[in-house]
Amino acid sequence: MNLDGSEFTIGMEEEYLLVDPETRDLMIEPPPAFLKACEDELGGRVSPEFMQCQIEVGTPVCRSIAELRREIVALRDTVCSVSQAHGLAVIAASTHPFACWRPQRPTVNPRYDKLAAEMGTPVRRLLISAMHMHVGIEDPNLRIDLMNQVRYFLPHLLSLTTSSPFWRGQDTGLKSYRLAVFNEMPRNGTPEQFVSYGEYEQHLQALIDVGAIEDGTKLWWDIRPSARFPTLEMRICDICTSVEDGITVAALYACILRMLWRLKRDNVQWRRYKTMLLNENRWRAMRYGIDGRLIDFGRRQSIAFPELMEEILDLTEKDAEALDCVAEVRRAREILSRGTSAHQQVATYERALADGATESEAQQAVVDWLIRASRPE
Repeated sequence: MNLDGSEFTIGMEEEYLLVDPETRDLMIEPPPAFLKACEDELGGRVSPEFMQCQIEVGTPVCRSIAELRREIVALRDTVCSVSQAHGLAVIAASTHPFACWRPQRPTVNPRYDKLAAEMGTPVRRLLISAMHMHVGIEDPNLRIDLMNQVRYFLPHLLSLTTSSPFWRGQDTGLKSYRLAVFNEMPRNGTPEQFVSYGEYEQHLQALIDVGAIEDGTKLWWDIRPSARFPTLEMRICDICTSVEDGITVAALYACILRMLWRLKRDNVQWRRYKTMLLNENRWRAMRYGIDGRLIDFGRRQSIAFPELMEEILDLTEKDAEALDCVAEVRRAREILSRGTSAHQQVATYERALADGATESEAQQAVVDWLIRASRPE
């Protein structure tokens, strides 16, 4: 499949939390040999994150969803194996069920040191992990045009990935509390619309000229033109505990972009809505996930998420066939049936309490489930 006349490409980044299997708390200072062992196995596909209790992996450029699956499964499986060999465990969740951010230590790195100095407490509270997806789009103006349009679908994709219901031992009532934490940072959330890549560059340069940022990597929007690659980078999603759920969302993201490109090719544009309306759906996705109702602004109705999901599957049917990911996309129905990681974490917690566990024991049971569920099958 060609998008913008070029070969389709996709990539994924995942951020994991490192825990002590005995205490189930975060490992404040992992052994230095752990990161070196990961780098020996994976080279440049693994890197430290802002907090020492985190680690990030990134796939190479992939030319199919099948290739993406092979790469991310291998990366996650390797990090899990190396972690186990060093007395650690990996959880793929966007927040830890009970850990506190205060004792955590930032990674020693000039970029991270500068962030800590600039941002203060908000960046120290970023004890959160995410999943980023890149789709290659060579034409920068097409990249901006598709960003403007795909903003509409970001809450739908977030809803399928929620994995952060807990914060410091409390059930927050949100399916994605991660975004509530991240909202304290500047230059985040739903991006503005831009008429062209040139207009985007002018606004970016205005921030650079006044010394607010050094480059586009400090635009932490839910979706952005990557500052490093010719890609459109989606950043809104929680990390999926199930690696297969992550593949489903990556396939859906690629198919939605292809659908929008296909409509544009046929001189049709997806209707664009003001950011204030899109942010209403963003909040609903954070709060309720797949249990809630998102607003269809064309119909001016709030619609149950499963119905919206079926509409998206219908809209992107041709694109899933073109990208050879029909099975991956349809697996979204399985997520709706059993729930996301957030649902399963809360169910594990409540089950443990019902069986007589203390609050602390119930929280530890959630970590144990996350350790098991994070490892690829």
